[in-house]
Amino acid sequence: MLTSSAQAIGLFIATNIDDIIVLSLFFARGAGRPGTTLRILAGQYVGFAGILAAAVLVSLGAGAFLPETAIPYFGLIPLILGLWAAWQALRDDDDDDAKVANKSVAVWTVAAVTFANGGDNIGVYVPVFLNVGPAATAAYCVVFLVLVSVLVLAARFVATRPGIGEVLERWEHILFPAVLIGLGLVILYSGGAFGL
Repeated sequence: MLTSSAQAIGLFIATNIDDIIVLSLFFARGAGRPGTTLRILAGQYVGFAGILAAAVLVSLGAGAFLPETAIPYFGLIPLILGLWAAWQALRDDDDDDAKVANKSVAVWTVAAVTFANGGDNIGVYVPVFLNVGPAATAAYCVVFLVLVSVLVLAARFVATRPGIGEVLERWEHILFPAVLIGLGLVILYSGGAFGL
């Protein structure tokens, strides 16, 4: 059990370290808004639960419901959300009230970006789950779910460091859409979506 837990921790870190950047931008986007941490945490849990559910179902033989060729198209989710955020930033450039209103973070947005960014996680988790068996798969899932909160707290820590937090807040209106658009394009391209 201890070996499975250590392996699960290593696997989680390897497949989710990049989420710290995206989550930090969510924290910058919602800076000063009450409930931001809870919404980000809830969204991360919803999105990651979707990743785990997909990986477990595929490893149990339900791959027909989520063919491997569909995973790269998850890149459309952050791409569309990034384009939407860029459009809002351009539209609200001179309107300070609109800027404040659009800085809130929605649970569903965090969940969608987390799930879309987790396509590679699904691809990594399925063969691991197939090789370790049901009991170890359950242990992996428990460890992963505990580590989700650690990941969110790490991102919050990064986003609130003096200097980093100020830069993120100041440039969030550019960084947030750019990172989401870039993430979407990378997911689409690296997965070969649309014959790329």
